[in-house]
Amino acid sequence: MTQQIELSGVNKYYGAYHALKNIDLSIRKGAFVALVGPSGCGKSTLLRSLAGLETISAGDLVIAGERMNDVPPRKRDLAMVFQSYALYPHMTVEQNLTYSLKIKGVKKTEAKKAAEEVAAITGLSDLLHRYPRELSGGQRQRVAMSRAIIRDPKAFLFDEPLSNLDAALRVHMRKEIRALHDRLGATSVYVTHDQVEAMTMADHVVVMRSGVIEQQGRPLDLYDRPANRFVAGFIGSPAMNFIPARSSADGKSLSLNLGGEQIIELGKVLPANTELLVGVRPEHLVLAAPDAPGFDIPVAAVESTGAMTYVTSATSPEIVVVLNGRSPLTSDTSIRLTFDRDNIHVFDAKTELRIEPGV
Repeated sequence: MTQQIELSGVNKYYGAYHALKNIDLSIRKGAFVALVGPSGCGKSTLLRSLAGLETISAGDLVIAGERMNDVPPRKRDLAMVFQSYALYPHMTVEQNLTYSLKIKGVKKTEAKKAAEEVAAITGLSDLLHRYPRELSGGQRQRVAMSRAIIRDPKAFLFDEPLSNLDAALRVHMRKEIRALHDRLGATSVYVTHDQVEAMTMADHVVVMRSGVIEQQGRPLDLYDRPANRFVAGFIGSPAMNFIPARSSADGKSLSLNLGGEQIIELGKVLPANTELLVGVRPEHLVLAAPDAPGFDIPVAAVESTGAMTYVTSATSPEIVVVLNGRSPLTSDTSIRLTFDRDNIHVFDAKTELRIEPGV
């Protein structure tokens, strides 16, 4: 596979502050890669370093086979779409689209034709003569993307482009951006703090924290096999439940501390007599019959969306359960739960790294 972007041992310092720490990342041509993580994790710094808006302190950045460490932004042939649309308010949509071509010396007739072709792809054909003030937020974002497309760059860089839009429009624009990516066969790097955006749009997700890549891979691989507690808690909505536990002397069972001791027979072997954290996603907690094996938890809150019901426990630590459909449950009652043993995640309590049970 052709690698369009490669970062090797990339570091970035702002004085004594170490913003990016030994970043290794390969992005194949045509991939859609999402950089995700909490505020301040380094994802926007990494994107800006790709664009040349930040100078990396150490390491190598290669784009389309060419080392780019000292190449200025305008010569990297990358197109960036920002959170703010950054459109020229005194120019029409067509003028906004053709401005970069005009700077390059492209003939007016050729630039106009290119604008019409791109507008047809992005659904802006009827808006070419409007000004930005006459457009909705979604239309403005489409103009910003069209302005990037018309340049035919080596890669598209998106810096939280949907964060200014309302929830319904965000969902719509997610589909539009992904469909556009597929149609163009483009290489896209997309920064977001929204893990749902990352999971639904990207082929490859990079989870960052404190300037470090914690884990990267296909979205469902990160969901199914998180490398550590941070990734497990960050990927998935609602977030994974974590319960303190200790393995038995033979490592074949777990004692959970959930306002009282709960024993789980694993059928697999863990390190013996070890302090652990058991991670269970809300959808992998199963309602049990009153007389069936399981454990009772008091209910603190019940929230229904119609399609799903979210139950929050009154225990410490707090447990969230997702039930399909509607439920007659109310607060100040209790429910009996069992674990889906095949979907339990185990982490070392000290290192917070994933532990794989043996057979």
